[in-house]
Formats: sequence, structure tokens, C-alpha cells
Amino acid sequence: MPTPDAPFQPIIYVRGYAMTRGEIDDTTADPFCGFNLGSTMYRAVPDKQERPRKHVFESPVVRLVSEYGYQDVYEDGHDIVDPEWEADALGKPTGNRLGSRSIVIYRYYDAASSTLGSGRTPSIEDFARGLSRLVARVRDLVCANPANGIAPADFRCYLVAHSMGGLVCRAFLQNAALDTEGTARHVDKFFTYATPHNGIDVLGHNIPSWLSLNDIDNFDRDRRMPAYLDLAAAAQRHHRVDLIPEARFPARRVFTLVGTNRLDYEAAAGAARTFVGHGSDGLVKIANATLHGLDAANNITEPCAKAFVYRAHSGHFGIVNSEEGFQNLTRFLFGDVRVDLWLEIDDIRLPDAVQKAADAGRAVNALYQIELLASPRGKLWSLTRRTAEEDSVACVAHADWQNDRSQYLSTVFLANWGRVNKRRRSLAYGMTVGVRAPDYEIERRLWLNEHFEGGYLFRNALILEMVPPADGSGSDAWKVKYAWQDAGVAMADTEITPTQLQAGRIEVSVPFDSGTLGANGKLRPTHPGIRGRLRFVIEGWNLD
Repeated sequence: MPTPDAPFQPIIYVRGYAMTRGEIDDTTADPFCGFNLGSTMYRAVPDKQERPRKHVFESPVVRLVSEYGYQDVYEDGHDIVDPEWEADALGKPTGNRLGSRSIVIYRYYDAASSTLGSGRTPSIEDFARGLSRLVARVRDLVCANPANGIAPADFRCYLVAHSMGGLVCRAFLQNAALDTEGTARHVDKFFTYATPHNGIDVLGHNIPSWLSLNDIDNFDRDRRMPAYLDLAAAAQRHHRVDLIPEARFPARRVFTLVGTNRLDYEAAAGAARTFVGHGSDGLVKIANATLHGLDAANNITEPCAKAFVYRAHSGHFGIVNSEEGFQNLTRFLFGDVRVDLWLEIDDIRLPDAVQKAADAGRAVNALYQIELLASPRGKLWSLTRRTAEEDSVACVAHADWQNDRSQYLSTVFLANWGRVNKRRRSLAYGMTVGVRAPDYEIERRLWLNEHFEGGYLFRNALILEMVPPADGSGSDAWKVKYAWQDAGVAMADTEITPTQLQAGRIEVSVPFDSGTLGANGKLRPTHPGIRGRLRFVIEGWNLD
């Protein structure tokens, strides 16, 4: 049964990894464990030498309070896990009540602190057990408040985690033995910022299990992670651990936000980003920061929702203290429409000379890089940003494209409360889609004839506009329009007939092709080129 204030549920924030004793003590000294940090800087271009743009983001805590009516849970210097929160030193009830719009910080490093704890760091399994107890505590307090009108069986909450905090959440959600209170069923949605779901790689190698200093082996995907994530059989079969069993938690209720700015990650005086390398946020590889579902037979199912932002793992340009991160978070938690974007490749055309070489039996290869930027109507920031310069593109090798035609690019959540014109029922966002012209190789030798660096096989901007059903149901009532921008600006005016899918979802496709205008004014395909479709899977969100 939906809760009276849905979709606004308690948010439990789980911070990331603290390596040294000093870092542990620093985080325990912060009431909000970093969720209260803001930023005034935004990188518009991937060049550290360029001055950043000023953009004030107050912090997730401040914005949740000011825009959505959330509150912290601290009262008279006490946390909800402290006995004094409910009763004073004389045993007299304090009268404190917990609202459904509460921000709860899981302070799991307190036990490891040299000031507040024993100075010994518990295992990640212990952290997961503690999270199970914390969810039970939040449930009991929320349900004990008659103003909330929530029965224990109906209680729901959100888990929001940064970095290793996401692994703590996964251990709690996935490993039934660690959910000591049986509270994983109360988690409605799970959002991660820059979590190393498939471990951490340094100099091209995963963290080994024997490197247990400062619990770094928590990121070892060969032994340690399969154990605490309860993925031994799946890890042995697939050689990966970025998997979440659907039987324990539905993949469609997970969002993974991926950082792509390694240059502004300053940990260890910049050494971390050097050893982790390109294609990362400075600490976590882009390829390791997403999740897929896993069925009962250990088959990999659908990808969890993902988006990419040009933010570093932490710091002044960090992913948690960012406008883009906050907008993805709140739209996922409270939004109204979900759009999953796929690029379907129907055909790839080689340059004529390269095609002749391929027809003659010579080995031809190329790497196609797919770019995507997407922003809601009327906003100055992107919900997802994937570009070649930022190492965040989707890649398809020429030798594999016929078996790898379907590319999941990103998910965008839209919200009625985010509309610029409140009287307009439609929700819309614009996107720029590009496929870079590759460096062609014939027999492993570069083919540079007719090559122009930085060119595209296809690049265009698209506006997609959607009008959901008035009552939030009935997929046949969706109205969807689009418009390619080409060389100008055009509002969405071409209607598409949706295809109905299961679970109230619809699907629409927009065709594209590489082409140029001929002498007769008609579009003709180019060689090289690419032809395909942008496939959008759309559904109402938070309908219950």
C-alpha cells in the first residue's frame, strides 16, 4: 500500500571509503559525512587549464531541505541511534518524532574512530549488518509517529550512497545473511554516486585480495567482493561482480551515476588518478561503476539505470556535491517519467576503398565511439554527458558490430515539477547524438586517406516531447513527438505511434542515417556512414 506522502520517503545516506585513521576521524567529526558539502565550480569543458564556470550548488542536504521539505534527524545533539534521542537521562520521553521526509546519515565509521569508537575498523559485513539495523530503527520511529500514518508493513525508504557506501548497501540488499533484521524489503530505490560496483583497478589490475591494509581488499572482485555480495556462483561464471540478483532487489529500482572527470581528482596529490588512468573519475573506472540485473539462473538481465556526468570522484569538482548529481538523484527518487535510451545499429558503411579491401579478404578494423548529451527543456546542465574527450563514450568495434547492434546509452528521468511552463502538460528534453568517424585500419595499418581528425559519421540534435496519460495509466494514451534539429532549431512536430510493452511501458523509435544533400536537394547516404534507430523505452514513474 502506498504511503501517504509518497514518493517522499526517508533518505538514508551512506558515505564512501575512508582509508587512513585521520580520514576516518575527519568523517566522524562531520555530522553529515560529506552530504552537506556544496560547490561553486563547474567544468564546462574537459580542460583543467580553462577557468571553471561559477555555479553555486549549496549541497544535497540544503537543497533537499529547501526544495522538498526534508529535515535532518539530529535533536539536542543526539542521533536517532542514541538512547537520549527518545528519553533523557531521567528516562523521561523527549517527545521527538521522526517525519517521513527525513535525511538519515549512516555513520558506520563511528565505531572505527579513535575519538568516538574503538579505533578498530569493522568489516564491510559488519557495516551491512549495521545498515539493516538502522533501516529497522528508522522504520520503527517513522511508524511510531501518528502524523505519518504509515504501518510497518508499508514503510519504505531510499538508500543513497557514495563510492564504497554503495557496496555496503549492496551487501545488505544482496546477501540475506547480512540483512539480520529482514529490512531489505523496505528499500524502495537505491542510488549510487561513483560506486566501484566491479571493484577498483590500478595500473590495469584489480586490487588483490591479499592487500588487506586499510581494508583496500574490499574492492577485490575475485574473492572478497563475491563473498560479501553473495555472488560466488555468478562471479565464477561471468568473471564480474557488477550484478544485483533480481530476487533480492529489482534492477529497475537502481540508478548508477558515473563520474568521468579524472583530472580534478586530487587525492594523494593527484597520484590516484595517474595510477587509475583514463576512463575514470580519478578513482573508479567508468566501466566498473554501473550495474546489471541477475536472474535466478545466474543469467545477466537488463542494465540498471545509468547516467554520466563530468565530475570527479570527490573534491571541489566532486560528483556528490554537484548540480547534475542532485538533479539525477531527485528525478530518480521523485520524478514522473522514465526514458531509457538505446541506439540500434542497422548498418555500417565503410569508405569505398576500405570496403574494397574488406571484400578482398583483408582484415579491416575500426572503433566507433558513440556520444550523447541530454538536457531537460529550459535547463543549463546535462543529465547525462558522454563525449570522446572525456573518455565516456559507448564503443563498438567494427569486427563486432553485427553481434553488438544494441547499445544502451543512458536513462533520463523527467519531473512535472521541473517544467518551465507549469501549464504545459508535456515533458521534453533535448539530446545531441554523435558517432565519431573512426581511425580505419587495414591489416593493422592506419588508413589515412580521406581521414579528417575529429569528424563524425553522424551527429545531430534531437528534441523528444512526451505527453503522459492524464490519469497516469493506459499506455495507448501516451503522445510522443520529435524533431531533428539539423542546421537550425525546430520544435518537436513529428508524431510517433508508440508500441505497447509490458508493465505499462511504451517504445518509440526515431531513425537516423549518415547523409548529405545531393545536387537535386535530396538526402543521399554517405560512405562511410551509419544507419540505425534511437529507441526510447518510456514509462510513468512513481505511479503508485
